[in-house]
Amino acid sequence: MRAGHLLGARVESVTQISGGSLSSVSRLGLIGGGTAIAKTGSLVAVEATMLEALRGRGLPTPTILAMEAELLILEDLPAAGRLARAWANLADILDHLHLPTAGGYGWDSDYAFSNVAIPNGRKSSWVEFWSDNRLRCHLPHVDRHLGDRLEQLVRRLGDFLPDHPPAALLHGDLWGGNILVNDVSISGLIDPAAYYGHREVDLAMLSLFDNPPVAFYEACGLEEGWRERQPIYRLWPLLVHARLFGGSYVRQASACLGEIGF
Repeated sequence: MRAGHLLGARVESVTQISGGSLSSVSRLGLIGGGTAIAKTGSLVAVEATMLEALRGRGLPTPTILAMEAELLILEDLPAAGRLARAWANLADILDHLHLPTAGGYGWDSDYAFSNVAIPNGRKSSWVEFWSDNRLRCHLPHVDRHLGDRLEQLVRRLGDFLPDHPPAALLHGDLWGGNILVNDVSISGLIDPAAYYGHREVDLAMLSLFDNPPVAFYEACGLEEGWRERQPIYRLWPLLVHARLFGGSYVRQASACLGEIGF
Protein backbone atom coordinates (compact mmCIF):
# COMPACT_ATOMS: atom_id res chain seq x y z
CA MET A 1 0.00 0.00 0.00
CA ARG A 2 1.38 3.41 -0.99
CA ALA A 3 0.53 4.96 2.40
CA GLY A 4 2.41 2.25 4.26
CA HIS A 5 5.44 2.74 2.03
CA LEU A 6 5.46 6.49 2.67
CA LEU A 7 5.10 5.97 6.41
CA GLY A 8 7.61 3.15 6.60
CA ALA A 9 5.01 1.04 8.38
CA ARG A 10 2.60 -1.73 7.46
CA VAL A 11 -1.09 -0.86 7.32
CA GLU A 12 -3.40 -3.49 8.79
CA SER A 13 -6.77 -1.70 8.46
CA VAL A 14 -8.38 1.07 6.44
CA THR A 15 -11.61 2.63 7.71
CA GLN A 16 -13.47 5.19 5.63
CA ILE A 17 -14.47 8.19 7.71
CA SER A 18 -16.49 11.31 7.01
CA GLY A 19 -14.47 14.17 5.66
CA GLY A 20 -14.67 17.29 3.58
CA SER A 21 -16.12 17.57 0.10
CA LEU A 22 -12.67 17.64 -1.48
CA SER A 23 -11.08 14.36 -0.51
CA SER A 24 -11.62 10.73 0.32
CA VAL A 25 -10.64 10.34 3.98
CA SER A 26 -9.61 7.13 5.76
CA ARG A 27 -8.19 6.17 9.13
CA LEU A 28 -5.23 3.83 8.78
CA GLY A 29 -4.54 1.29 11.51
CA LEU A 30 -0.83 0.47 11.64
CA ILE A 31 0.70 -2.84 12.61
CA GLY A 32 2.39 -2.41 15.96
CA GLY A 33 -0.07 0.25 17.05
CA GLY A 34 -0.95 3.76 16.10
CA THR A 35 -3.18 5.34 13.49
CA ALA A 36 -2.94 7.99 10.79
CA ILE A 37 -5.35 9.85 8.54
CA ALA A 38 -5.03 9.45 4.77
CA LYS A 39 -6.63 11.91 2.35
CA THR A 40 -6.68 11.53 -1.41
CA GLY A 41 -7.75 14.15 -3.92
CA SER A 42 -6.55 16.65 -6.48
CA LEU A 43 -6.22 19.51 -3.98
CA VAL A 44 -4.48 17.84 -1.04
CA ALA A 45 -1.21 19.66 -1.81
CA VAL A 46 -3.04 22.99 -1.49
CA GLU A 47 -4.57 21.81 1.78
CA ALA A 48 -1.11 20.90 3.06
CA THR A 49 0.12 24.43 2.31
CA MET A 50 -2.86 25.86 4.18
CA LEU A 51 -2.25 23.61 7.20
CA GLU A 52 1.38 24.72 7.31
CA ALA A 53 0.28 28.36 7.20
CA LEU A 54 -1.98 27.79 10.21
CA ARG A 55 0.76 25.90 12.04
CA GLY A 56 3.10 28.79 11.32
CA ARG A 57 0.82 30.96 13.46
CA GLY A 58 1.26 28.54 16.37
CA LEU A 59 -2.14 26.90 15.87
CA PRO A 60 -2.75 23.25 16.70
CA THR A 61 -3.03 21.35 13.42
CA PRO A 62 -2.32 17.74 12.49
CA THR A 63 1.32 17.12 11.61
CA ILE A 64 1.87 16.25 7.96
CA LEU A 65 3.43 12.78 8.10
CA ALA A 66 3.87 12.24 4.36
CA MET A 67 2.67 13.54 1.01
CA GLU A 68 2.98 12.30 -2.54
CA ALA A 69 1.02 13.33 -5.63
CA GLU A 70 -2.66 13.20 -4.58
CA LEU A 71 -2.10 11.50 -1.21
CA LEU A 72 -1.75 13.36 2.09
CA ILE A 73 -1.11 11.50 5.36
CA LEU A 74 -1.79 13.35 8.60
CA GLU A 75 -1.43 12.81 12.30
CA ASP A 76 -4.59 11.36 13.86
CA LEU A 77 -5.39 13.83 16.65
CA PRO A 78 -7.46 13.02 19.76
CA ALA A 79 -11.04 14.29 19.49
CA ALA A 80 -13.02 12.93 22.43
CA GLY A 81 -14.12 16.33 23.76
CA ARG A 82 -16.95 18.73 22.99
CA LEU A 83 -16.68 22.23 21.55
CA ALA A 84 -19.16 23.46 24.18
CA ARG A 85 -16.37 23.09 26.75
CA ALA A 86 -13.64 24.74 24.70
CA TRP A 87 -14.98 28.12 23.56
CA ALA A 88 -12.48 30.06 25.70
CA ASN A 89 -9.57 28.11 24.22
CA LEU A 90 -10.91 28.66 20.69
CA ALA A 91 -11.13 32.44 21.25
CA ASP A 92 -7.46 32.44 22.31
CA ILE A 93 -6.47 30.38 19.27
CA LEU A 94 -8.32 32.72 16.91
CA ASP A 95 -6.50 35.69 18.44
CA HIS A 96 -3.25 34.14 17.20
CA LEU A 97 -4.66 33.14 13.83
CA HIS A 98 -6.19 36.53 13.13
CA LEU A 99 -3.18 38.72 13.84
CA PRO A 100 -3.18 41.45 11.18
CA THR A 101 -0.82 41.22 8.22
CA ALA A 102 0.38 43.83 5.76
CA GLY A 103 -0.65 42.01 2.59
CA GLY A 104 -3.80 42.10 0.49
CA TYR A 105 -6.80 39.80 0.45
CA GLY A 106 -6.96 36.32 -1.06
CA TRP A 107 -4.59 33.39 -1.50
CA ASP A 108 -1.96 32.27 -3.98
CA SER A 109 -4.19 29.56 -5.48
CA ASP A 110 -7.88 28.90 -5.95
CA TYR A 111 -9.67 26.14 -4.07
CA ALA A 112 -13.01 24.34 -4.25
CA PHE A 113 -15.75 22.65 -2.26
CA SER A 114 -16.66 19.66 -4.42
CA ASN A 115 -17.59 21.17 -7.81
CA VAL A 116 -18.06 24.70 -6.44
CA ALA A 117 -14.98 26.79 -7.18
CA ILE A 118 -13.51 29.12 -4.57
CA PRO A 119 -11.74 31.89 -6.50
CA ASN A 120 -8.99 33.40 -4.34
CA GLY A 121 -7.33 35.89 -6.70
CA ARG A 122 -5.53 38.56 -4.68
CA LYS A 123 -7.08 42.02 -4.42
CA SER A 124 -6.15 45.18 -2.54
CA SER A 125 -9.81 46.09 -1.85
CA TRP A 126 -11.77 43.89 0.54
CA VAL A 127 -15.09 45.10 -0.87
CA GLU A 128 -13.91 44.11 -4.34
CA PHE A 129 -12.68 40.73 -3.11
CA TRP A 130 -15.92 39.87 -1.33
CA SER A 131 -18.00 41.17 -4.21
CA ASP A 132 -16.18 39.34 -7.01
CA ASN A 133 -14.77 36.24 -5.29
CA ARG A 134 -17.50 35.42 -2.80
CA LEU A 135 -20.81 36.82 -4.11
CA ARG A 136 -20.86 37.74 -7.80
CA CYS A 137 -19.28 34.40 -8.73
CA HIS A 138 -22.54 32.67 -7.73
CA LEU A 139 -24.80 34.71 -10.01
CA PRO A 140 -24.73 32.25 -12.96
CA HIS A 141 -25.70 29.41 -10.62
CA VAL A 142 -28.73 30.72 -8.70
CA ASP A 143 -32.29 31.43 -9.81
CA ARG A 144 -33.10 34.80 -11.30
CA HIS A 145 -34.99 36.20 -8.32
CA LEU A 146 -32.23 35.33 -5.86
CA GLY A 147 -29.63 36.54 -8.34
CA ASP A 148 -31.33 39.93 -8.78
CA ARG A 149 -31.35 40.48 -5.02
CA LEU A 150 -27.73 39.35 -4.74
CA GLU A 151 -26.72 41.75 -7.50
CA GLN A 152 -28.43 44.62 -5.68
CA LEU A 153 -26.37 43.84 -2.58
CA VAL A 154 -23.16 43.64 -4.60
CA ARG A 155 -23.79 47.12 -6.08
CA ARG A 156 -24.06 48.58 -2.56
CA LEU A 157 -21.53 46.38 -0.78
CA GLY A 158 -19.26 49.33 0.00
CA ASP A 159 -22.05 50.75 2.19
CA PHE A 160 -21.83 47.72 4.48
CA LEU A 161 -18.24 46.45 4.52
CA PRO A 162 -14.93 48.20 5.26
CA ASP A 163 -12.73 48.47 2.20
CA HIS A 164 -9.41 47.95 4.00
CA PRO A 165 -9.84 45.97 7.24
CA PRO A 166 -6.63 44.39 8.58
CA ALA A 167 -5.90 41.31 6.47
CA ALA A 168 -6.01 38.28 8.78
CA LEU A 169 -5.23 34.68 7.97
CA LEU A 170 -8.59 32.90 7.92
CA HIS A 171 -9.31 29.22 8.42
CA GLY A 172 -12.02 29.67 5.80
CA ASP A 173 -14.24 26.72 6.74
CA LEU A 174 -14.46 27.13 10.51
CA TRP A 175 -17.33 25.05 11.86
CA GLY A 176 -17.58 22.53 14.68
CA GLY A 177 -16.78 19.55 12.44
CA ASN A 178 -13.38 21.06 11.62
CA ILE A 179 -12.50 21.83 15.26
CA LEU A 180 -11.13 18.83 17.15
CA VAL A 181 -11.47 18.98 20.93
CA ASN A 182 -9.80 16.82 23.56
CA ASP A 183 -11.16 17.35 27.08
CA VAL A 184 -11.51 21.17 27.32
CA SER A 185 -8.82 22.12 24.80
CA ILE A 186 -8.68 22.36 21.03
CA SER A 187 -6.45 19.54 19.80
CA GLY A 188 -6.48 20.69 16.20
CA LEU A 189 -8.08 22.67 13.40
CA ILE A 190 -8.53 20.61 10.23
CA ASP A 191 -9.79 20.95 6.63
CA PRO A 192 -8.93 24.63 6.11
CA ALA A 193 -9.94 26.65 3.06
CA ALA A 194 -7.52 29.39 4.03
CA TYR A 195 -7.00 32.87 2.62
CA TYR A 196 -6.38 36.38 3.93
CA GLY A 197 -9.41 38.52 4.71
CA HIS A 198 -11.54 40.18 7.37
CA ARG A 199 -11.41 38.11 10.55
CA GLU A 200 -15.17 38.40 11.08
CA VAL A 201 -15.65 35.92 8.21
CA ASP A 202 -14.46 32.98 10.35
CA LEU A 203 -16.93 33.93 13.09
CA ALA A 204 -19.80 34.10 10.60
CA MET A 205 -19.02 30.58 9.40
CA LEU A 206 -18.76 29.38 12.99
CA SER A 207 -22.23 30.68 13.84
CA LEU A 208 -23.82 29.01 10.80
CA PHE A 209 -23.86 25.52 12.34
CA ASP A 210 -22.78 26.17 15.93
CA ASN A 211 -23.96 28.44 18.72
CA PRO A 212 -21.02 30.28 20.32
CA PRO A 213 -21.87 31.89 23.68
CA VAL A 214 -21.80 35.65 24.24
CA ALA A 215 -18.61 35.27 26.30
CA PHE A 216 -16.83 33.86 23.22
CA TYR A 217 -17.61 36.93 21.11
CA GLU A 218 -16.64 39.23 23.98
CA ALA A 219 -13.29 37.45 24.25
CA CYS A 220 -12.69 38.01 20.53
CA GLY A 221 -12.78 41.81 20.97
CA LEU A 222 -14.61 42.55 17.72
CA GLU A 223 -14.94 45.93 16.03
CA GLU A 224 -18.09 48.04 16.23
CA GLY A 225 -20.75 46.96 13.75
CA TRP A 226 -19.61 43.34 13.56
CA ARG A 227 -23.09 41.96 14.21
CA GLU A 228 -24.54 43.87 11.25
CA ARG A 229 -21.82 42.47 8.97
CA GLN A 230 -22.32 38.85 9.97
CA PRO A 231 -25.26 38.14 7.59
CA ILE A 232 -23.17 39.37 4.63
CA TYR A 233 -20.37 37.01 5.58
CA ARG A 234 -22.76 34.11 6.26
CA LEU A 235 -24.25 34.56 2.81
CA TRP A 236 -21.21 33.09 1.07
CA PRO A 237 -21.24 29.64 2.76
CA LEU A 238 -25.03 29.57 2.39
CA LEU A 239 -24.72 30.14 -1.36
CA VAL A 240 -22.07 27.41 -1.58
CA HIS A 241 -24.34 24.99 0.30
CA ALA A 242 -27.32 26.03 -1.83
CA ARG A 243 -25.37 25.06 -4.95
CA LEU A 244 -24.18 21.79 -3.43
CA PHE A 245 -27.35 20.67 -1.67
CA GLY A 246 -30.22 22.99 -2.64
CA GLY A 247 -33.33 22.75 -0.48
CA SER A 248 -33.26 24.59 2.82
CA TYR A 249 -29.97 26.34 2.01
CA VAL A 250 -31.61 28.23 -0.84
CA ARG A 251 -34.29 29.42 1.59
CA GLN A 252 -31.66 30.34 4.17
CA ALA A 253 -29.69 32.34 1.61
CA SER A 254 -32.88 34.17 0.66
CA ALA A 255 -33.67 34.86 4.31
CA CYS A 256 -30.12 36.11 4.84
CA LEU A 257 -30.52 38.63 2.02
CA GLY A 258 -33.79 39.75 3.61
CA GLU A 259 -31.99 40.25 6.92
CA ILE A 260 -29.55 42.56 5.17
CA GLY A 261 -32.42 44.45 3.54
CA PHE A 262 -32.52 43.05 0.00
